[in-house]
Amino acid sequence: MYKIKPKLWSFQFFQVIMITFLFFLCLHMLNVSFPVFVIDISHNPALGGMMTTAFMLAAIFTRPFISIFLHKINMKKTIIMTLIFIFLCILISYNRVSIPFLLFIRGLEGVGFGIITTLLATMATNIIPRERLGEGVGYFGMATSLGASLSPVLALSLFHSHSFNTVLLFTLMIVTGIFVGSLFIRNVHSNKQTKEDHQTNTNVSIFQFIFDKKALLPSILVFLLCVTFGGVFNFIDGLGREAGLGANVSLFFLIFMFVMLFIRPISGRIFDKKGHKMLIYPAGICGVIGLLLLGVTNNLLILLIAAVFYGVAYGTMHPTLQSWAVSQVEPNKKGTANAMILTCMDLGMAVGAPTLGMVAGQFGYKVMYSYTSLFIILLLIIYMVITRQKNSQEESVEKDKGSAINF
Repeated sequence: MYKIKPKLWSFQFFQVIMITFLFFLCLHMLNVSFPVFVIDISHNPALGGMMTTAFMLAAIFTRPFISIFLHKINMKKTIIMTLIFIFLCILISYNRVSIPFLLFIRGLEGVGFGIITTLLATMATNIIPRERLGEGVGYFGMATSLGASLSPVLALSLFHSHSFNTVLLFTLMIVTGIFVGSLFIRNVHSNKQTKEDHQTNTNVSIFQFIFDKKALLPSILVFLLCVTFGGVFNFIDGLGREAGLGANVSLFFLIFMFVMLFIRPISGRIFDKKGHKMLIYPAGICGVIGLLLLGVTNNLLILLIAAVFYGVAYGTMHPTLQSWAVSQVEPNKKGTANAMILTCMDLGMAVGAPTLGMVAGQFGYKVMYSYTSLFIILLLIIYMVITRQKNSQEESVEKDKGSAINF
C-alpha cells in the first residue's frame, strides 16, 4: 500500500530557507570584500587573510557554546537580537580604515554568524519530518550554498564598480530584510521535553551538550570535505591566471552552483530511501575526478567539466553528512549535531585556505589542486574502514543474539 509522505514545504520551513539564503549571502559578501579592502589599504595580503581567519575562528569557538543553551533559549528572540548586533557591527565599520578595529569587528561578526547559523540549522532540522530529513536538509544546504556562491560575484561587482562602503550599505539592507522576515517565524524548541528529559538535561555535563560521539564520524568527514572547498573557494581565481583563462574562471562558480541546485534534492531523496552508503562513494569519486581535472586545467572546457564533477561531490556529500549526523543523535541533541557539523565545516575552510595556499605558493595552483584530491581519498578511506568495522560489530551482535535464542 502506498504511504503518503508527510508535508515538507510548510510556510515556516520556507521562511527558514529564505532567511538562511539571505544571511549566507550577506555574511559571505563581507567575507569576500573585507580581505580585498584591507589588502587595498595596507598592500599586505597576509592582513587580508587575517580578516577571514578572525571571522572563522570566532564562529568556530562560538558554536559549541551556543549548543549548550539551545534547550533554554528562545530561538526566535536570540536570532532577532543577534541580527541587531550584526547590523551594528556592519554599521560601525562604515568608513573605517583602522586594521585592528576592522579585525575586532570581523571577530564580532563571526560570533553572530556562529550563533545564527547554528540556530537556523536546528530550526530547520526540527521542522523537517524525520521521513524526509535528507531531502529537507538538502534544500537547507542548497540555501547556504546558493548564498555562498552568489556572494563573490555580487560583492566584487559592487566593490569594483563603486566602493567597499557600498558593499556595507547593501549588506545593511539585507540584514534589515532578514530582521523583518524573522519577526514572522515561530519559535521552535529543540524538542518537546518531558519532566524526565528536563531532569536528564540538568544532570549532564557541558561536554555532553557540545559533543555527541554519534555525530563525530560525519563531522570529521565534513572537515576533510571543506578543506578541499576552502581551496576551491579561495584559489580558483589564481588557477584562472595560471591557466590563462582570465575572467572566464568565474564561470566555474556558476556551473558549480547550478549543479548543486540540481543534485541536492535528488541526493536528499536517495538518503531518505537508501541511506548514506549509496551516496558517499560515488560522490567521493566525483570529487577526486573534479579536483584532478582542476590540476590539469588548460582551457575553459576542462574547467567547466571539473565544476560539474566537484559540484556533484560537494552538493551530495555535505547535506548527506549533515543529515546522517542529525539522524544518528537523540532529538534533544540535534542542535549539538548541527553545531559539530558547522564547526567542522568552518574549521575545514579555515585550515584549508592557508595550508593549500602555502602549497600553491611553493608549487603552483595546478599542483595544489592535484594534491587536494588526497583529502577526498582520505575521506573515503576513513568512511570505508569505520563503516565496515561498525557493520562487522552489528553482524556479530546479531549472531550472538541468534545463538542465545537457539540455546
